Amino acid sequence: MLKPVRIAVLVSGGGTNLQALLDAQTRGELQSGQITLVVSDHADAYALTRAENHGVKAVVISERGEAFETKLLEVLKAEGIELVILAGFLQILGIHFIKAYEDRIINVHPSLIPSFCGKGFYGLKVHKAALEKGVKVTGATVHMVNEIPDGGRILFQKAVEILDGDTPEILQKRVMEQAEWILLPRAAEAVSRQIREEGN
Repeated sequence: MLKPVRIAVLVSGGGTNLQALLDAQTRGELQSGQITLVVSDHADAYALTRAENHGVKAVVISERGEAFETKLLEVLKAEGIELVILAGFLQILGIHFIKAYEDRIINVHPSLIPSFCGKGFYGLKVHKAALEKGVKVTGATVHMVNEIPDGGRILFQKAVEILDGDTPEILQKRVMEQAEWILLPRAAEAVSRQIREEGN
């Protein structure tokens, strides 16, 4: 029996995408990988409570800049982490870290890349920009992380319709429910399976 790939999820806030991953794991949809670590750069992130509720080890790294990445690498190596998932993680990772986990870091972004992405586009800002532009369709993208913010290879995308009367908050919720929470577990399973197959 092949061991599941050890996954770390990086978070900064509420952890709704982390919850979607944990729920997928509970349902047996995430089988090739297992979430064994949650790391937050904010001590008050509710995501840490979600991790605790599922019996997953949670760590806070409060350092900033290079010191953050040095500490993060130490923690990930100590825990034998093979795949890193960014789930509402608001720091931009440096080239040193990305190289250490090349093709092993995935991120979910709340738009159809290449629209409304890159530096400065995160959270409600993305949905606000989509509404201001007047696009009729938005969605979410799961992609590999490289040194360009939101610039890595696209793994999965799912479109979500924009409706009359949408506010950034309403749209954010719909994109999460109809796209992010579906795509991220799917990508986690697909990449974990690939890593596991490569290891044999």
